[in-house]
Amino acid sequence: MFGERRQRQAGVSLVELLVTIAVLLILAGALVPVRHYAVKRQKELDLRRALRTMRTAIDEYKKMCDANVFQKEGVDSECYPPELEILVEGVEKTGALGQKVKFLRRIPIDPMTKKDEWGLRSYQDDFDSSSWGHENVYDVYTLSEGKALDGTKYKEW
Repeated sequence: MFGERRQRQAGVSLVELLVTIAVLLILAGALVPVRHYAVKRQKELDLRRALRTMRTAIDEYKKMCDANVFQKEGVDSECYPPELEILVEGVEKTGALGQKVKFLRRIPIDPMTKKDEWGLRSYQDDFDSSSWGHENVYDVYTLSEGKALDGTKYKEW
C-alpha cells in the first residue's frame, strides 16, 4: 500500500501558467495608454513652465525699461525686448558702466519640438498672427502643431 500512495507534485500546471500569463498581458495592455498620457501630461507641464518663465522675463524687462533702469531700444519697441536672446545676453544699466541686467540664464527648450526655437509676437502684431513683425518680443508661443489633452492647440497657450 505504501508504494501505491501518490506523492503530491510540487509545481504549477500548464493551465495555471497560461492563466497567469493571460492576466499579466491584460494588465500590461492597460498600462500602455496610462503611460502615454502620463508622458504627454509631463510634456504639457514642461511647456507651461517654459512659457511662464519666458513671459515672466519679458514682463520683467518691460517693467525695468518703463522704470528707466536701462535705455529703451528702438522707437517702436514699447519697452519690450527687441529679440528673445537679449533676455539671456542682458542689457546695461543706465549710468552703471559694465553692469548688466539679465533676465534668463538660457532660452528654454520647447518640450514639444525639442528645440530652443519659439514663435514670437510683436506688440504691434495681431494676437492670432502667425508671423513676427520684428519690432519687439511681446509674447512667445510653441511652434508645435499638436493638440493638448484638453483639446486645445499648443500654439494657443
